[in-house]
Amino acid sequence: MKNLMFSNGKFFSFFPPPSFIYCNYIFLPWCINLYRVYHSRKKEEMKTLYTWPKLATLCCIYCFFFIAFAFAAPSPDVADCSLNFTPYPYLPSGNCIGENGKVILWGSISSHLCCRNALNALFQVLAVRANQIPDSIIFIGQDSWNQCNSPFPSRPLVSLHSCGFDNFYSGSSKCSNLSLSQIQGSPPYLEAVKLCSDLSSSFDNTCKNCTDAIAKVAESLLALVQRQKDHTERTLCSLAAVLSVAAANVTDSSFGPNLYSCMSSLDDFDPGYIKLKRNLAKALVAVFVAAMVLILILVLVKFVTLKKSKIQKRLPKPLLPKDINNWSCLYIFSKAEIEKAISINNRKKSLGRGSAGEVFEGRLPSGQVVAIKQIKKGNSLDSFTREVAGLSRIRHPNLVSLLGCCIEGDEQYLVLEYCHSGNLADHILRKDTVLTWEKRVKILRDCALGLRYLHNYIDGCIVHRDIKLTNILLTEDLEPKLSDFGLAKMLGMEESKVFTDVRGTIGYMDPEYMSNAKLTCASDIYSFGIVALQLLSGQKVFELDLDASEQLTRK
Repeated sequence: MKNLMFSNGKFFSFFPPPSFIYCNYIFLPWCINLYRVYHSRKKEEMKTLYTWPKLATLCCIYCFFFIAFAFAAPSPDVADCSLNFTPYPYLPSGNCIGENGKVILWGSISSHLCCRNALNALFQVLAVRANQIPDSIIFIGQDSWNQCNSPFPSRPLVSLHSCGFDNFYSGSSKCSNLSLSQIQGSPPYLEAVKLCSDLSSSFDNTCKNCTDAIAKVAESLLALVQRQKDHTERTLCSLAAVLSVAAANVTDSSFGPNLYSCMSSLDDFDPGYIKLKRNLAKALVAVFVAAMVLILILVLVKFVTLKKSKIQKRLPKPLLPKDINNWSCLYIFSKAEIEKAISINNRKKSLGRGSAGEVFEGRLPSGQVVAIKQIKKGNSLDSFTREVAGLSRIRHPNLVSLLGCCIEGDEQYLVLEYCHSGNLADHILRKDTVLTWEKRVKILRDCALGLRYLHNYIDGCIVHRDIKLTNILLTEDLEPKLSDFGLAKMLGMEESKVFTDVRGTIGYMDPEYMSNAKLTCASDIYSFGIVALQLLSGQKVFELDLDASEQLTRK
C-alpha cells in the first residue's frame, strides 16, 4: 500500500481494515450480478429490474464506504502519531510466521518474536528524535504514545500495544522522564558510546563489551533515580540507556543496526511461555520417566548380552611390523618423548575426552604446540590403526594433520595438529560466544571442501562416519578442520556401498545406515546436513539419554 503525505509533513497509510474487506464482500457480488444481467437480458428487462436512480444511489453508497474505510486504516504512521516511522519501517523477520512464542527481548522485555524488529524500528525513531532535541525528554508523552499504538501496515496483527510496549512513555517511571542531556555527561555513558562504536569492525569481540557497558549505564541511571529494587524502573532505565547510546550517532547508517543486533544477543525465550496444568504436567513427566527407564533397561540388557558374546573377539590384537612400515612417512615417537611433550611445567593439560581416549596439549622440542591423543587401554587396535592409516596418507587444509604416533606395549598415542580455538560446538552451543553469518557460511564451505576431498580420494571414497560439531576443530583464525578418523571407512573404487557395523553418534547418523547397516558416502552428507542445521539454528541435536555413551554400535 502506498503512503500519502499531508501538508503537516506526516504520513497516512492505506491499509484496508477487516470492515473494509467485509464491505467489498457485500457490494462486489452485486456489481458482478449487474454485469451478468446486462449481458444476459434485454435492456427493457434491465430497466424494470435496476432503475438508474437506484443504481446511482448504490454506487454513491459504495464510494462512501470505500473512502470512509480506506481512511480509517490504522497504522503507527497515522497523522495523529508524532513519531515518523517512514525512514525506519517495520519489516517482519523470517522467524515471524504464524503463531510465535514469547521471548525476553534485550534481556528485560517480555514480548513476541514478531516484535523484535518492531522494537528496533521504534528505538531508531526515538533515537533520531532525542538526537535532534537533546534537552527534551527521550520518551514521548502518554497521550502521544497512545496515538501511536495502531497496527503496522506490513503486519496488522503487530502493534506497539500488542508487543507489550505500553509503558514506554514519559511519566511511567522516573527514568522515562530523563533527557539525553542529563545522561550524556556521565562516565559510564561515554564509555558505552566508545565501546559500541566499534561493533562494525570486530562484532564478535566487542558485542559483549558493548552490552556490559550499557548495563553499567542502566545501573548509573537507577542510582540516579534511587529505585534499584523496582522491576519496572529497572526495565525503563535499561531502555533509556540503550536509547541514549543509540542517539549518540544517528548519522552513521550502520551504527544503529549493529547496536540492535548486538542487543538481540541478550534475547532469550520466556520460561513461562509453555504452561501446562499441574496434573497434566505430572502425568507427562511420569510417562516420560517410565519410558526412559524402560528404554535404559532394554539398552542395558542388549549391551550386556552383546558384551558377553563378543568379549573374546574384541581382545587387542598385536600390531605387526608390516603395519608400521606402511607409516614410514610418520615420525614414530618414544614413550619418553610423549611424556616429556605432555608434561608442560610438570602439569598435564587435558583438551577433551571422547569414547576412544583423552586428548592432551603437548609441546615438541622445536616449540611447536601439538595435540596428543592417548588411546584408552583395553580398546582394540582397530580404531587406532584405522585413524593412523587414514590420516597418514591424506593432506588437506581442512583436515587435521597427523604428525606422528607412539606404540609401546599396550600404549598408543597420536600426535596431531593443534587447533587453538577448540571445536565448533564451543562456539555454537554456548551463549557467551557469537559467530557472524559470514563466518558461519565460511565454516560450512570449508568443511564441505574437506568432505569433498575425502569422498573423491584417488584410492576410493573415504567415509568419515562421525561428522559432528565436536569433531570440527577451529584454528586461531577460525579455519575449520575435520578431525577424529577413528571410525573412517574406505570404499574401494568399484564399491558404491558396503555393509558394516553401525557406528557413529546418535542424532547425526543417516537413518538408512542405522536401519540396514548400508554405508555410503551419502551417510556423511546426512551428518553434514545436521551440522549445517545446527550452525544456522544454534540448537543441540535430540538426545535420548544424556548419560549414555556417545557412540552407538550395532551389528
